[in-house]
Amino acid sequence: MDKKELRIQIRAAKKAVPFCEKLSRSRAIMSKVEELDRFREAKVVLLYWSMEDEVQTHDFVEKWYKSKTILLPCVDGDDLRLRQYTGADCMREGEQFGIGEPTGEEYTDLESVDAIIVPGVAFDKEGHRMGRGRGFYDRLLKSTPNAYKIGVCFDFQMVENVPVEPHDVMMDRVVGEF
Repeated sequence: MDKKELRIQIRAAKKAVPFCEKLSRSRAIMSKVEELDRFREAKVVLLYWSMEDEVQTHDFVEKWYKSKTILLPCVDGDDLRLRQYTGADCMREGEQFGIGEPTGEEYTDLESVDAIIVPGVAFDKEGHRMGRGRGFYDRLLKSTPNAYKIGVCFDFQMVENVPVEPHDVMMDRVVGEF
């Protein structure tokens, strides 16, 4: 199956799950992330502010931002810039996709990022990830050399084989409902 077909299949599966169920399933997934040594030991964590169809992270971000440096991506043209989450009042709607983004200074010390929680459309057991197709995360992940990359997904997003291209960045770990 090619990337286009896989995206269509996963989009249909996401639509079939009510948001309240995605929320409860997300809590279970993110609880598993909390149990990982690499997350517990991390001081600087890059997360994402979830869209409705993704593993939900809002509660997780809120829970951890006082004890860890939590960074969130902000879309800037074709790239992601990082800013620190400092509480709900620091958020604004992003210009390109309407995703919540923190205001404040750009965080540029990418070598200090210890762990990254990465969304995706699909993952496989080898750690391959397929995103939405614009390459935002692949470019960002290449610039965070020391970070442990943790993909998070619902069970229907875990597939046998993700179509891979040379620029795709693998996950160190994929955490899901499985």
